[in-house]
Amino acid sequence: MGDIYRVSGPESGFPLIMKVPRLGDKQSIEGLLAFETEVMILPSLSGPHFPRFVRAGDISDNPYLVLEWLDGRSLAGILEGGPMPCNEVARIGAGIADALQSLHLQDTIHFDLKPDNAILRPDGRICLIDFGLAHHARYPDLLAEERRFTAGSTPYVSPEQVLHTRSDPRSDLFALGVVLYEMATGELPFGIPESMAGLRDRLWFDPVPPRVRRAGIPPWLQEIVLRCLEPEAANRYQSAAHVSFDLRHPSQIMTTNRAFKLRRSGLLTQAGRWWRVRTRASVMHRFPRMFVSNAPVILAAVDTTHPDDERHPALRRVIGQALTLSAEFRLICVSVIRGGPGAESQSNGNAMASPQVDHLVRLRHWVEPLHLPPHRLSLHVLEAASPAGALVDFASQNHVDLIVIGAPDPDQQALAWWRSVASGVTANAQCSVHVVRVPRAARETH
Repeated sequence: MGDIYRVSGPESGFPLIMKVPRLGDKQSIEGLLAFETEVMILPSLSGPHFPRFVRAGDISDNPYLVLEWLDGRSLAGILEGGPMPCNEVARIGAGIADALQSLHLQDTIHFDLKPDNAILRPDGRICLIDFGLAHHARYPDLLAEERRFTAGSTPYVSPEQVLHTRSDPRSDLFALGVVLYEMATGELPFGIPESMAGLRDRLWFDPVPPRVRRAGIPPWLQEIVLRCLEPEAANRYQSAAHVSFDLRHPSQIMTTNRAFKLRRSGLLTQAGRWWRVRTRASVMHRFPRMFVSNAPVILAAVDTTHPDDERHPALRRVIGQALTLSAEFRLICVSVIRGGPGAESQSNGNAMASPQVDHLVRLRHWVEPLHLPPHRLSLHVLEAASPAGALVDFASQNHVDLIVIGAPDPDQQALAWWRSVASGVTANAQCSVHVVRVPRAARETH
């Protein structure tokens, strides 16, 4: 669709490339639309997962696009070596999910996620490129206006795109599932369709389970992959943050029948999907950021060192109220025990030290009154010299939207707040923090 050049400029301070669209009567309209779309969208994106925009020329005079050259390897190049170890699939997949979460929070859907468009930087970070087929909620959707709905690479196109919907961020999660499948098995789940009929098959067919393609794939990884590849978006992950979390914490995954499938769904299931597709109406999601906010990640900081702390009931009550605001939440209960740097312990670890087991049991007892479904909950015991720092780092790494934490006793000396864990978390967290204080009347009654 265009030519790419390495260029230099005195003002940037980083390596540059220039994209120039090919114009002329024999060139496809998609190339021009893709160029105009990138020129619109790239200046609005920020963060470490995207190339920095530098300058663009007017489409009617001298069209060009200058942006940062990303030093690194494309995932496509890495996949030339065949299937990847499962821990690498999880690590790279989580990095791609991080990038998608950032993209969706900036009201943009990529719509062309594939290994060629994922760059692995030397520091391990994943960057996404090629936004020519993307859609930004606040800008005109040029591809939709031209009725070129399914533009993209056919192995990765989502069922929503086949149904002419370009407003659902879960389409990128479907494409992520295809990429995970390809990394884990070395094959594409739906092959390379060459017709619209071939594309439509993914509306009711599910792929051969990854564990059939490659022995040794663990059930938790198949669970993640097949959940991303659900034909109906409502049955997929609802947020890239949830995919990232599961890939980084496989021991916390509540597996279902997906994890152990060894064959495709039966004819009756496929027929039901086919019928629902015939009667399904397109669902428009105006702003991806607002859609993602309906699947929040909430962290409850629980002091299991003092199981009789009077703040616990108030903390649980606030958590319960927050969870009623969404049906797609993920609650992470975290306890930090003081100590040197150590590995995080999770609910089904087999080699935890005795104090960590004890705190994990206390954490489980603490959350029981909330009666939460297991797939919405995860429990973590961290060991750290700085509890506030450990909570802030954990929240940042796992895309936490809200931290709920207890305040220090107001009857203590005035400096208690400034020395408290709650103060350190509130000052440094990159998300909202709800500090819970026990009402004086409740303390007196207690």
